Amino acid sequence: MRTKWSLILVAAFVITFAAFATSIASAAVSAGKEGLQRKKAALGQDAVALAKQFLGLHYLYGGSSPRTGFDCSGLVMYVYGKLGIQLPHNAAAQYRLGLGVPRAALRPGDLVFFNGLGHNGIYVGNGKFIHSPQTGDSVRIESLVASNWHRNYVGARRIAA
Repeated sequence: MRTKWSLILVAAFVITFAAFATSIASAAVSAGKEGLQRKKAALGQDAVALAKQFLGLHYLYGGSSPRTGFDCSGLVMYVYGKLGIQLPHNAAAQYRLGLGVPRAALRPGDLVFFNGLGHNGIYVGNGKFIHSPQTGDSVRIESLVASNWHRNYVGARRIAA
């Protein structure tokens, strides 16, 4: 009889311990996911902050350096490269990376694309993006709802995903 009760107590202990261990593991995984989400959001914010340092820098076709100037994909490539993410120097090639993002779900740091993938920039928040538009222009922030950009919007990608 004593052996039977001992086995029941041991079984109850094992079941309780297993449930406790599962609960701790689940909490750790959840905390890890939350930490990763915060890290990804911070990367997007860092990309925006870095890109804003180049406001006013002149456009240069093929440019990918603050010393010479940037074209659109060169600005994006440079900013993310400084954050440890290597991207190609081509808007269409950049569009093939990361995860697609609906316009309503844009977050700072997401890449936004226009003109049949011939142009891109970095979403800064509040319906605006930063980009290096064209020859004779300079890096600036513009509204996504401005008629030209709204009309020629192709989509967005989350590189920091």
